[in-house]
Amino acid sequence: MKKSILVGTLVLSTLAFGQKKNETSAAVEFKNKFAPAFQSQDYETAKKSILSAKEFIDLAAAHPDTKETSKTNYYKGEVYLGIKSLAVASGDKDLNDMVTPAFLEEGVKAFQKSYATDKKYQSDVEDAVYRARLMFDKAANTAYTEGDFKAAAALYNWQAKYSEAANILDSNAIFYSAVCYEKAGNYASAALGYMSLAKASYKGAVSFNLASGAFRKAGDIEKAKSVIAEGRALYPNDRDLLLELVNINIDANNPAGAEAALSQAIASDPNNKQLFYTIGTIYIEMKENEKAEKSLLKALEIDPDYVDAQYQIGAHLVSWAGDMKTEANNLKLGDYKYDVLMSQSSDAYKRAVAPLEKYIAKFPNDKDVLNILFQLHRSLGNKDKAMEFKARYDALK
Repeated sequence: MKKSILVGTLVLSTLAFGQKKNETSAAVEFKNKFAPAFQSQDYETAKKSILSAKEFIDLAAAHPDTKETSKTNYYKGEVYLGIKSLAVASGDKDLNDMVTPAFLEEGVKAFQKSYATDKKYQSDVEDAVYRARLMFDKAANTAYTEGDFKAAAALYNWQAKYSEAANILDSNAIFYSAVCYEKAGNYASAALGYMSLAKASYKGAVSFNLASGAFRKAGDIEKAKSVIAEGRALYPNDRDLLLELVNINIDANNPAGAEAALSQAIASDPNNKQLFYTIGTIYIEMKENEKAEKSLLKALEIDPDYVDAQYQIGAHLVSWAGDMKTEANNLKLGDYKYDVLMSQSSDAYKRAVAPLEKYIAKFPNDKDVLNILFQLHRSLGNKDKAMEFKARYDALK
């Protein structure tokens, strides 16, 4: 009986040793043969060595005795990354065919397991991840420059995934990946990338806005609304988030919803000058000129010295007046609307003077506004005022 037990123990020990030997053999093939051959660009030897290393490490990764060890998983990650690196460097068709997304995913997961198992191989994983990030970043930049946004998106995405294997959030890689997905028309993937950045507080409200916009372009209006609601809870006065909410409703053919979104924002904070300023600028983009003026006037009612609103309402009125003047001049001769539009244009010019003069009192060296005031007063027949602002403008040249 004792003899049988000893024989059984010996067999089990031999099998376990065999699996450990696979780990070691993979390490030797990778470190002592592949690495120097690859560095010296002896790609034939490198290919032979890396494929041999793969055979050994796949055996170790499949066996219960070794598949969970940090060593096996580290070398599996290295070997799979080595095959990708060699495929890129040599252009070998067989290796390129081998490196599928599923293949790369296996390598990433192996690094993740090794990194999480114990600290022994963590620095090695970090070094490997650094090399992977450089390789994918270079390839992604090349693809982007060549206008292949689909390929660039995938490459930046792999850069981010390898980073995650060592608990690194490569926010730039995720951002560029999302941008490229969007450029390639893959709005769903872009939205997920932007949303992961929003969750990580990357670029603040910008990521929420981009995520919502991508979901909207992907046709998922409800998800877009949900993202904007989440973003506005954190950044209630952000103009772009509010504008995106308006755009969501416009895209959904719901102008009443767009108006309701703005009204709801006002109702929630009726004494917020910045909110009225934001809504005013949104109305400007929507070509809702009267509503834009009304909102900006409300901001100035709350704070008469609000210089941003002074400038914005002045600029809006000048632009609006110019549009009405152009419209009048394009009418057929004798059209009764001509006099109406010219009168409205003149009135808008007049209303622009006061806020712009208050603004220039605080920023006396703003050449653009000085020039606008010169032109305004000249157009309105205020010769002395016009020459005053012209002289101030000329003095700053």
